Amino acid sequence: MAALLKKSLLHPVLRNNGVARLQFVRLAGYWNKDWKPGPYPKTDAERIAAAKKYGMLPQDYEPYPDDGLGYGDYPKLPLISNDMKDPLYNWDMPDLKRNYGEPIHTQYDAYVEERLSNARIQYTPMYMLSRFLGIMGAFLAVHLLFEYNDWYLKHPWTPPQLLKEGKTHYTFEPLD
Repeated sequence: MAALLKKSLLHPVLRNNGVARLQFVRLAGYWNKDWKPGPYPKTDAERIAAAKKYGMLPQDYEPYPDDGLGYGDYPKLPLISNDMKDPLYNWDMPDLKRNYGEPIHTQYDAYVEERLSNARIQYTPMYMLSRFLGIMGAFLAVHLLFEYNDWYLKHPWTPPQLLKEGKTHYTFEPLD
């Protein structure tokens, strides 16, 4: 049994006269400190170094404006949702449609496939507005009908149960 298991596990790995044909994944070892944005680049040399840090061409590199939000030298990337990316491309992480070492947009977590998409909208804005106003109008009509008419639930066919003279009702006081 062990020989069969060993043969079935090693056979796909060792082929072509015993030469190991293993597939190695690219080195994907990054630390968080590697992606921590540095200070906003003030000189051309700092811009070129920041572009090299993020794997971009210096002419394509444009940092976020230095407005105090803390983006530093992080590149201002176009917002492309995962729906717009090629599903047949050989991605390093196919479920996220991402490659290792690829800089991502600052709002990337909101634009993954199961969330938002800036590529398309499901309904036209006029259709969405008409549905919203129709539903709110129906709620308003029902509210006005029941508020200003005497249509609340009551039983007009039963006499009201009021106190009557000479009839003993239950009280919390002891009988003496």
